[in-house]
Amino acid sequence: MNFKLFLTLCITGLIACSTPKERTSNPNENNFQKAIELSQKFIITDGHVDLPYRLKVQNFRLEKEYLGIPISTDKGDFDYSRAKSGGLDAPFMSIFVPARLQSEPGASKDLADSLINMVEGIIQSHPKKFGKANSPDEVVVNYERGMVSLPMGMENGSPIEDDISNVAYFKKRGISYITLTHSKNNQICDSSYDTTRIWQGLSPFGEEVVKEMNRVGIMIDISHVSDSTFFDVMKLTKSPVIASHSSCRHFTPGFERNMSDPMLKALKVNGGVIMINFGSSFIDQKVQEDRDSLMNIYQMELDSNNVERGSDQATLIRNNIFNNNPVMWSDISVVADHIDHVVKIAGIDHVGFGSDFDGVGDSLPKGLKDVSDYPNLIKILLDRGYSEKDIEKICFGNLRRVWEKVLANAEKT
Repeated sequence: MNFKLFLTLCITGLIACSTPKERTSNPNENNFQKAIELSQKFIITDGHVDLPYRLKVQNFRLEKEYLGIPISTDKGDFDYSRAKSGGLDAPFMSIFVPARLQSEPGASKDLADSLINMVEGIIQSHPKKFGKANSPDEVVVNYERGMVSLPMGMENGSPIEDDISNVAYFKKRGISYITLTHSKNNQICDSSYDTTRIWQGLSPFGEEVVKEMNRVGIMIDISHVSDSTFFDVMKLTKSPVIASHSSCRHFTPGFERNMSDPMLKALKVNGGVIMINFGSSFIDQKVQEDRDSLMNIYQMELDSNNVERGSDQATLIRNNIFNNNPVMWSDISVVADHIDHVVKIAGIDHVGFGSDFDGVGDSLPKGLKDVSDYPNLIKILLDRGYSEKDIEKICFGNLRRVWEKVLANAEKT
């Protein structure tokens, strides 16, 4: 069959849709100007921005000709200029370590260290624009100075390896949260994406890691973990946890990467916060199914033409399939639906922003394409009746409370 005809038949009738809203929306054009004002008035934190790994892939070097990349660029979803425009004050820089490195001793830790060095280098090279932030108080100080804070979270606990002392090591290096695993089971716990369950939750070593994270004051991030791992953590932790970039399974049935309603209820009891992932496939079941269909077509085209993933030809094929299909993107209103749902199940004190900018590729929803777009989301929340106090909690207050509690509990031990 002709490939274009095959593609047409596969996507005919596929239209991205959203789940009906649970709050009454009363659009008000005046709310957009108010949203812009609030985005500058309130500190906005984002639980997960993948800038460091994106720059690593681009062979970023801290030399004169490269210094402009994190300041103003048309590449990726984040830079300083767009962050200031959108009111983003404290994006957590993801120190992302791919699961493929776990089998090579020392490789995960080496990559984590290099990405931390990169973030530190950006701060040192632009001291009037970016600042270190190892606590909420430092975020506030930087905000008052007009600077964007770059706190760090390590995505995947594999750099801890089998040495519990590495937890304290990464704390000293400025890591404020650790996502226990990523796409595969590791030495700490099972992953939501892995088809096997070798630990049935936390491993014995993982239990020690959780205790040590409590002791030294690193937030536990339960994004990416299996359900059994989540509930093991809930039983063990003495401090509230975060989901730095997850959404609600209510809208994506069967997608274990997102959080179920029982998990949201447990998160409320724990005092934690879920920071909503903006990626279309995380928030919209229909888009996820459509993307899966197109990925299958993409793989078939690669196989039939003997093309390797990652090659220039593969990129051209992928762009031809994906970039011309409106079924690929959800809408900003669906992100607000997820916030509504968390508020309904767990309450206003347990939700925040965890975009996954620079991590979810071309799947960002309409109206939330980069870090300049937070006012668009705040506007919808205002339309739906959220108060300024509510919005301040979502922007920073909820994460601040958790972060402060984790640090305070560490001081008590």
